[in-house]
Amino acid sequence: MMSWKNLLALGQRAKADGGFAKLVDACHQLVSERGQANMYVLAAAVVRGWEALSQDRQEAFFAVLATEFAPDERVVKAAATAYLKEASPEALSHLSHVTESPRQELFRRINRTPKGTATLLSMRVALMGCMNNRKGLKAVDADFLHLLSSWFNPGFLRFEPVSWNSSAALLEKIIQHEAVHAIDSWTHLRRRLESDRRCYAFFHPQLPNEPLIFVEVALMNDIPGEIAPLIALRSEAELVKLAKARKAPAPTTAIFYSISNCQPGLRGVSLGNFLIKRVAEHLAAEVESLKTYCTLSPVPGFMRWIEKVDPAKLSAKDGLAHATLTHWLAAHKPLLADHVNTMPANVKDCLLRLCTGFLVGQTHGQLADPVARFHLDNGARLEAVHVGADLSAKGLQQSASLMVNYLYDLGSVEARHQAFVNEEVVYANPLKKWVKA
Repeated sequence: MMSWKNLLALGQRAKADGGFAKLVDACHQLVSERGQANMYVLAAAVVRGWEALSQDRQEAFFAVLATEFAPDERVVKAAATAYLKEASPEALSHLSHVTESPRQELFRRINRTPKGTATLLSMRVALMGCMNNRKGLKAVDADFLHLLSSWFNPGFLRFEPVSWNSSAALLEKIIQHEAVHAIDSWTHLRRRLESDRRCYAFFHPQLPNEPLIFVEVALMNDIPGEIAPLIALRSEAELVKLAKARKAPAPTTAIFYSISNCQPGLRGVSLGNFLIKRVAEHLAAEVESLKTYCTLSPVPGFMRWIEKVDPAKLSAKDGLAHATLTHWLAAHKPLLADHVNTMPANVKDCLLRLCTGFLVGQTHGQLADPVARFHLDNGARLEAVHVGADLSAKGLQQSASLMVNYLYDLGSVEARHQAFVNEEVVYANPLKKWVKA
């Protein structure tokens, strides 16, 4: 209750600012307006008012949304009482109507303006920045997520290949938003768009030049165990060899090696799983020689788990592995990239044991690796774990150089997804020695 009172007080204090008070009035008018023409005018005024807000006033704006645009408690109680008295379809419909917050209708009406969708996404980004400091804003975020999940349903999105012939503006955004393996230059971007590489993205009709999410794919003839060859520029020797070859062998394996979300305002809206499935279908039709669909994925949650897990709660073998690994990492951390390839066999075994156990046993827990959860929930199989696969600064810091293959058997995706829902992680037979031993 105090949380609600604090939010109410924050919003009231901010209304001493005339510009802020004008924005709040425009929001109230927009929700109550019946005429279409005035609705567009008011929505545009709300957008302009939001764009003019300072960061502290943004927090006050969300406080107003949480308090002044919440469902009327008295009306909700009356409707709930009526439904309990007579559980008719009409009473249920009325209860459902009055429990929906007026801010949802506010968001819908803002969304009808030309800049509305982009404005709502920027609002949610700002809201997520405020939620750590202000209790009581989760209900506002829940309304955002509810509506955005509907508006960004994959059925409404445009699936589009990205190539070197795409607009310069789009290619710049691909460089900007690449979140897994940084693109250092236009030359490196071009390599990722050559004939043995693919890039695909989802777009929304209201954000036509803004990719929502994109995936990068390498067409190969085997499943790789390290990232460097996939993203490095070709050497002169490789280029000469390719030029002399009459015909390159048809690729048999599609490797998904990078998935990047471009819109932080869509956090929690599931798009990546639909994109991977759409890409797999597209590639299967385009490249008939493809038989295998697999990832080469980072393990960004592994070192966080190593640092936070209580070794006393591990099995005897895993506890010993944890002690051995952490001791070796502590001794070599300053120059870890120089020592990974000379890592003693017993330390390497400890790394593989702990990571495999982490992915199989902790993916439904609090410290779960987000990438593992994504792919396993999407119906993939944990296929292999590789030491020394990513020697970038981020790869060493987050996963001590480890990367993972998740295999997508298109005929088994649904069954494996259901297994994951039932808290089972499906993994390849060679990994059993690390899980069962």
